[in-house]
Amino acid sequence: MFENHKVFKTTFAGRELTVETGKTCELANGSCWVRYGETVVMVNVTASEKPRDGIDFFPLSVDFEERLYSVGKIPGGFLKREGRPSEKAVLTSRVVDRPVRPLFPKDMRNDVALVMTVMAVDPDCSPEIMGMIGASVALSISDIPWAGPLGGISVGLVNGEIVLMPSAEQRAKSDLNLTIASSAKKVVMIEAGANEVPDDVMLKAIDLGHSEIVSTIIPFINDIVAQVGKQKFDFPSMEVDAELFEEIRALAEDKVKFALDTNDKNVREARLQPVKDEIHAAMLEKFGEDYPAKKGMVDECIYKLQKKVVRAWLLADKRVDGRRMDEIRPLASEVDILPRVHGSGLFTRGQTQVLTITTLGPISDSQRIDGLDDEDKKRYMHHYNFPGYSVGEAKTSRGPGRREIGHGALAERALEPVIPAVEDFPYAIRLVSEILSSNGSTSQGAICGSTLSLMDAGVPIKSPVAGISCGLITEGDNWKTFIDIQGVEDFFGDMDFKVGGTHKGITAIQMDLKIDGLTPEIIKEAIETTHKARIYILDEVMLKAIPTPRETVNKYAPKMLNTKVPVDKIREIIGTGGKVIQKLCADFDVKIDVDEDGNVFVCGIDMEKSKACIDMIDAIVAEPEMGAIYKGKVVRVTGFGAFVEFAPGKEGMVHISELENRRVEKVEDICDVGDMIIVKIIKIDPTNGKIGLSRKEALADIEKKKASKGE
Repeated sequence: MFENHKVFKTTFAGRELTVETGKTCELANGSCWVRYGETVVMVNVTASEKPRDGIDFFPLSVDFEERLYSVGKIPGGFLKREGRPSEKAVLTSRVVDRPVRPLFPKDMRNDVALVMTVMAVDPDCSPEIMGMIGASVALSISDIPWAGPLGGISVGLVNGEIVLMPSAEQRAKSDLNLTIASSAKKVVMIEAGANEVPDDVMLKAIDLGHSEIVSTIIPFINDIVAQVGKQKFDFPSMEVDAELFEEIRALAEDKVKFALDTNDKNVREARLQPVKDEIHAAMLEKFGEDYPAKKGMVDECIYKLQKKVVRAWLLADKRVDGRRMDEIRPLASEVDILPRVHGSGLFTRGQTQVLTITTLGPISDSQRIDGLDDEDKKRYMHHYNFPGYSVGEAKTSRGPGRREIGHGALAERALEPVIPAVEDFPYAIRLVSEILSSNGSTSQGAICGSTLSLMDAGVPIKSPVAGISCGLITEGDNWKTFIDIQGVEDFFGDMDFKVGGTHKGITAIQMDLKIDGLTPEIIKEAIETTHKARIYILDEVMLKAIPTPRETVNKYAPKMLNTKVPVDKIREIIGTGGKVIQKLCADFDVKIDVDEDGNVFVCGIDMEKSKACIDMIDAIVAEPEMGAIYKGKVVRVTGFGAFVEFAPGKEGMVHISELENRRVEKVEDICDVGDMIIVKIIKIDPTNGKIGLSRKEALADIEKKKASKGE
């Protein structure tokens, strides 16, 4: 029945990797199952027979589908089924899309859909990397034109040692989370989060990962293709008409050069529009009734002409705004932009401008995550908003798309290594980067703005982080890199190599390519160039706006304190039906979070009340000690004394003879129910635990302390 079923095996980073084809999904153009350990990912790719009418771009969709049954979970929520993709699924889709897309023919317009479905997850074996490898296999054996194969790998750094395809335990203590995609000769994609990893260590990790792909994955996939690969289909080419392009070039090249030669995006667009109108008018006259069918091709020619001009300039060391290849646009940094918010920072680089706002909250405000890994919540969150007005477009906001999620995650990854531990700073932290103006490299502007905002909010970050991007232009074997790319250079260049880091080392990398890959020499130069640039941005701009984090959090921010209690004492803090914790919240006007490990977090606007609440919690869990002094509440009065609750759930009796340093005729002469009085533990009955208290000894001890201090 399954005559075409084939199973291929190899060893990848010390574990067996299996690829199966020909048994399922026979109607897809290409299909495979990838098994690594007990992780299973099914990948399918399909393509339309012909392009849609009027399509002027390559419509590729890449989806990484997480199925919660793969980890034995039932989805939360009312519907109990998977909904919109998680942020991690979106980010994985982007990580696979970026290396796959440049290897399709530039002139193809057929729809292509690539779907990676996670069927089972072994925590030690990354489903994301298996999705990438499966995508390469499915595309390579399909009849869809694609210039693969490529391979993917994850690389960690554990105790100073580089580890390929790290296990879950190794990932938990790794200083590096690096993902690489490469072909047989070049690196196609780099995505990294790092704990201030030095440049040379990062380069070594990239090289080792690339070597493993070249030696294992590429020949493995080539062997699969040799046995089951299909012949690639022909497609209608959408290549620009050469004669039409040359005609438009002769008509408008000088005018396009003049229009592009400015550092102001608004001026550039204003200059280009009449040139475009003139070209379309000339083509309308040329083609007459056939013009509507030719309009898309005319637009392609105009785009190609701009691209040709900009690329020729860059190869000749000329940039549209007149900068040197190693020169950064004008920079500015400001903090404390907005009142009432907990922290704000404005970072400007040329016409790219980002305002980031910090909000601090209790630990219970951490984001809950319903995903495939062990992470169930996250206390540090970064969100990125890219409104239409930032690029001068009149469009409504429809919520974050894949680009916004990806850019927010990149900035979050860059700053995560410097966020203080929860024990040192017991807050949930949310950053929102509002893109006010965009002319290239907004994600790196978000990193800089976020550092400013965190420091303004009084978050004691370990080191300030800056971000910068490096571009690339290639022509045959010739290539040049240039720093701080703006929009037009991003559109028409070959690379956007983004690096975030501190003085000490790299914290994040994201590399986008439009060509078939980078050589080690290009990667090394890009890292060296961005290193110099980020140090300059930190020292000359950002740290002059705010040299160190503020000593205290903003007055409008909640005040957070924490203490640790024995796990077996947690029930005493909660109380029956939550009675004790609810009373604490009401009495001290705070919010209290109690973790299963005994960490207790108190959040309130008034610091004195928060401290008093912590003192009370410590008193609740503390075993009563002889001589300890408390401030307690009188809960009952009898003829022989007063019963005082000196901690929630803990009472003792003050005998009438211990109320005052004189004879007391009636208890009510000194205190009544509801009064707060100072008491000292003077007796603990070893048989029944009953506690005897004294008000007069407590007052005497306090007077002695005052006298010793000279008060």
